[in-house]
Amino acid sequence: MSTEAETELSSVERLRAALRAGPGEEPAVGLRERKKLATRQALSVAAMRLAVANGVDNVLVEDIAEAAGVSARTFNNYFGSKYEAICAVGFDRAMRIGTALREQPADMCLWTAITNAVMSEYGAADRAPDPDWMAGIRVVISTPALRGEYLKVQAMIQYSLAEAIAIRMGAAAAGSMFPRILAASVTGTVQAVMERWLRSDPPTALGPLMRLGLNELAAGMRRTLDTHERPDTG
Repeated sequence: MSTEAETELSSVERLRAALRAGPGEEPAVGLRERKKLATRQALSVAAMRLAVANGVDNVLVEDIAEAAGVSARTFNNYFGSKYEAICAVGFDRAMRIGTALREQPADMCLWTAITNAVMSEYGAADRAPDPDWMAGIRVVISTPALRGEYLKVQAMIQYSLAEAIAIRMGAAAAGSMFPRILAASVTGTVQAVMERWLRSDPPTALGPLMRLGLNELAAGMRRTLDTHERPDTG
């Protein structure tokens, strides 16, 4: 991962630490950091909403800032471009999944914990979206100018998930590539589900489809590994 991507990931994770404190606990950071996170979220949601409604090329930084109730200067404190702000919706969702995975009970099996963490973000999406909104989303994500940002986001998603998996594995993860491998598998599943969802006609609910995708990954791996052959050790 690039130094720039790591810096952004670290910054957002520090902001998210404000929301990790449990009942009766002191928040890891203060009100100022909570406000920063709320502003970031408002800007990213406004950016996506305006892009869907008006087209990416017709959205200005000033439009996004106004919709979020802040100045263009404030926007520039959070994002380097409108493209980064649009993609931040997916990035922030991935950060919440990583946080949710860390917070699953320690005695829970890893796969159940991962499933719970992913579904904590997608499970509530139990209704099919408006067809016009879906059409707008498809146009936005197919914009060539967004491809670089989406690739960076995908790298950060995998990095964050792998880190959370490694933390849950503890000493067993030392020197192992498995956290990255498993994170890549889960990230790939989420991507495949999102692509199926975006192209569904008529539109379908995302939550049940996401659970189906995770179940298919688990079942497929069990079938693949349910053999008497030993792994190839070279």
